[in-house]
Amino acid sequence: MEMRTIRVIEPVFPTVPPLLRVAAYCRVSTEKEEQECSLKTQIAHFSKLICENPAWEFSGIYAEQKSGTHIKGRHELERLLADCRTKRIDMILMKSISRLSRNTLDALTIYNEVVLRGIELRFELENLSTNDKRVRKMFSTLAAVAQNEGWTRSEDVKWGMRHQANKGKAILNHNRFLGYTKDNAGHLVIVEDEANVVRLIYSLYLEGKGYRQVKKHLEKNDIKTVGGKAEWSTSTIDRMLSNEKYVGLLITQKTYVKDFLDGK
Repeated sequence: MEMRTIRVIEPVFPTVPPLLRVAAYCRVSTEKEEQECSLKTQIAHFSKLICENPAWEFSGIYAEQKSGTHIKGRHELERLLADCRTKRIDMILMKSISRLSRNTLDALTIYNEVVLRGIELRFELENLSTNDKRVRKMFSTLAAVAQNEGWTRSEDVKWGMRHQANKGKAILNHNRFLGYTKDNAGHLVIVEDEANVVRLIYSLYLEGKGYRQVKKHLEKNDIKTVGGKAEWSTSTIDRMLSNEKYVGLLITQKTYVKDFLDGK
């Protein structure tokens, strides 16, 4: 009887590549309403973009309202970098290089830490990826451009403030300033109910009462702070008594920032 040789062929299944773990970093500089909308738009956009890609795994959105001129205080960025160090992310999406940083040195520091770990950075506005060797060579130049844009914006803000002052318009956050509001023309207007509190504080001080005594009097008589709090701080009373605006004067440019990068 003829012997037959049987060879078992194991099935070969196509190798499915692992999903790419993708996160996004979103940032705006201020808490203005239009900036808040921009932050929400960025979050919604990148969340949708990541979740709709079948080759990607959603690894989180890191979003914050912080200046991009320095790293300090950018807690979401710090959290993102910590997750990069523990190899939880393969790719990071951003609106533009300026969202990463407007400081060339900081941008390069972040870039080196992330890219040297094999993590890809993608900048949507510039349509660039760090996987492109050409981008790696020109990144310092692009970061310098982002820094220059930050300087230009800083100068624009300064010019605007000087222009407003020359026109006699008060540059003052009246929402947190007891005794004043602004009319439609931008001029300060006295709010009598609040102004009476200001006058009382000055009168008590002129009678010889110290900050703690003034504080005690206000709290005893259930007089609220500008934020509606029942408890006053002596530092608040000190600032009110040393602020020329409470006696009808508005002095602008008492301080200035020499270098927009350090903000000092």
